[in-house]
Amino acid sequence: MFVKVCGLSTPESVREAVSAGADAVGFVLTASPREVSPETVRSLLPLVPSDIAAVGVFRHETAAHAIALAQAAGLSWVQLHGHRTAADVEAVHDAGLRLIRAVTMGASPEEFGDLGEELFLIDAAVPGSGEAWNYASVRGKGLEGRSWLLAGGLEPGNVAAAASAAGAWGVDVSSGVESSRGVKDLAKVRAFVEAAKA
Repeated sequence: MFVKVCGLSTPESVREAVSAGADAVGFVLTASPREVSPETVRSLLPLVPSDIAAVGVFRHETAAHAIALAQAAGLSWVQLHGHRTAADVEAVHDAGLRLIRAVTMGASPEEFGDLGEELFLIDAAVPGSGEAWNYASVRGKGLEGRSWLLAGGLEPGNVAAAASAAGAWGVDVSSGVESSRGVKDLAKVRAFVEAAKA
């Protein structure tokens, strides 16, 4: 099970995610309680081993703006939320970066198609709400054989069952491992990674 821990902002949270066995760490470079600057990301990247994906997360930015911010931060991956096109995917790849393309469960059937991104992510209908949803409803979306992450409302106590219900290849967490909005609980980070990997 591939595990991404998102919304990291401190050396302690990055070290804990890496130590616990996360496969990817996410840094939010868009308006959010978890937003960090490219300079902060650069200061944290030395704590991320080269075999762990370091991802810049974007919501409303154009692909070009996201690419520029990711490059300023020294990142090799971007995660783009919202309606994106094949041209956006191509732009990311042309810049030498890899892509996680994120949609919500309410996205159109076309948005669930494979546009050539490295990873696909399916979030709750209201991203960032932290609310659990009907994870089994993902089945039947034509995701067989694709590398995709389940997100939205996941926490240490439900991640194993949710991933199993959805048939997920991997999982992504942010609010489910926090003590308060934007503040990571290190024990929850470790518990989440261990529960997902188990």
